[in-house]
Amino acid sequence: MKPDSKLASKIEGRDFIITAEYVPPAGTSAAAVEAGAAYLRDGLTAANAADNVNGIAMSSLAASLALMKAGVEPVYQLVTRDRNRIALESDLLGAASLGIKNVLCLTGYHQTLMGCPDSANCFDIDSIQLIAAVKKMNEGSLIDGRKIEGQFSMLIGAVANPSLKPLDLNMIRLRKKIAAGANFIQTQAVFDVEAFKVWLEAARKEGLTERAAILAGVWPLTGAAEAKLLVKNYTDIDIPAEVIARLEKAGDAEAQIKEGLAICAEIVKKLKGLPGLRGIHIMSPANEAAVPQVIAALK
Repeated sequence: MKPDSKLASKIEGRDFIITAEYVPPAGTSAAAVEAGAAYLRDGLTAANAADNVNGIAMSSLAASLALMKAGVEPVYQLVTRDRNRIALESDLLGAASLGIKNVLCLTGYHQTLMGCPDSANCFDIDSIQLIAAVKKMNEGSLIDGRKIEGQFSMLIGAVANPSLKPLDLNMIRLRKKIAAGANFIQTQAVFDVEAFKVWLEAARKEGLTERAAILAGVWPLTGAAEAKLLVKNYTDIDIPAEVIARLEKAGDAEAQIKEGLAICAEIVKKLKGLPGLRGIHIMSPANEAAVPQVIAALK
């Protein structure tokens, strides 16, 4: 079946797309999700429900359902770090039965990067194999060929890191994800627009931007401390030294928050209109209040 989500319609209609990320709490309150959703209703096409990205939290499946009940179309995130193919397919069937129509397929950060060093990982399949599995499920069968009872239809998303070098290998990985069935790509946060242009142009020349909707990640940093922590802990997030220096120069914590938003707004304005770019993905963990301010920068 053809996916019929709001996000799928936006991609089909060639509209400029705005998505954002919601990081569920390490708790059980649906009210907490609803409070975050209040910032995610206006101007967004859909919001990702993160899958244990910063440590153990409410499941992406439960958070996706809570977002949906709060009037926000969810993108159900699913990492292969914690589940084998049995659990992955089972969770996908459950998500479809609940009316969830978008899924983002990720391998996931190693458990030592999200506060659970004693936990065993799984990695039965990787994100590319998961994409292919969801595509096969869209065609009516599980990985082993068994037919799915009832209807299953998911818009498939994947992630990409524009900073990954060399560029040729970066394009190979992007090409594999799209060939496996990805309908949209959300990138890691962009802080160097000129470097991102090189990556996007390479994707455009290979025809990949016509085969999947590319959404550039943007991150309204809350200050220099957050920027330094991201650079230290995550090799796939590249923040130029001049951005960190600008945040430090801004002054106290409140001034740095404002400067982080200003930097993000400048990046958004530079990104909009780039050939091959279909939208932006706002990354603001536990800072949903920043989302409407980033959206305002597009006007």
